[in-house]
Amino acid sequence: MKIWTSEHIFNHPWDTVTKAAMQKYPNPMNPSVFGVDVLDRSVDQQGRLHSKRLLSTEWGLPSIVKSIIGNARTCTYVQEHSVVDPKEKTLELKSTNITFTNMVSVDERLIYKPHPEEPGKTVLTQEAIISVKGVSLSSYLEGLMANTISANAGKGREAMEWVIRRLNAEIEELAITARGSIRTPMAAAVTEK
Repeated sequence: MKIWTSEHIFNHPWDTVTKAAMQKYPNPMNPSVFGVDVLDRSVDQQGRLHSKRLLSTEWGLPSIVKSIIGNARTCTYVQEHSVVDPKEKTLELKSTNITFTNMVSVDERLIYKPHPEEPGKTVLTQEAIISVKGVSLSSYLEGLMANTISANAGKGREAMEWVIRRLNAEIEELAITARGSIRTPMAAAVTEK
């Protein structure tokens, strides 16, 4: 078993980062996630939003790993459960692979919270527990997978920034459109007088 952890600070408020996290896939930085299906979404009595999603991914396994596990198929599925608590301002995402579970399990947990001292920033804490079972060199393979997770985490942070830029551009475009649609009737009313 290998445990990987990371912490990152986004220079954006929690609500912005949370919106981006829920719209992170697909993205050009991490094309390995090519599908997202919402399986269930509900709000509990405390006002927390629970979502269960199925992520379709293409694991880019090194050829040595493919030969060791004896499988050329690299399309995998990941089950994700997220809880957004708007009162406590937390987003917790837990994911686990549901493909190849007899050989590999990757359990990941991400927590987004406002920065304790700087309210305009958000702290992301990540943890992944990797277990490779039933093959020789399992410790070596767990290390390789931890390195891949670390590289993908960097791509994930880049993707979050990309989504935030995209959301901000959409908001700006809507504001411009709204201002233009308000001005048009007002201009017409002035010319009619």
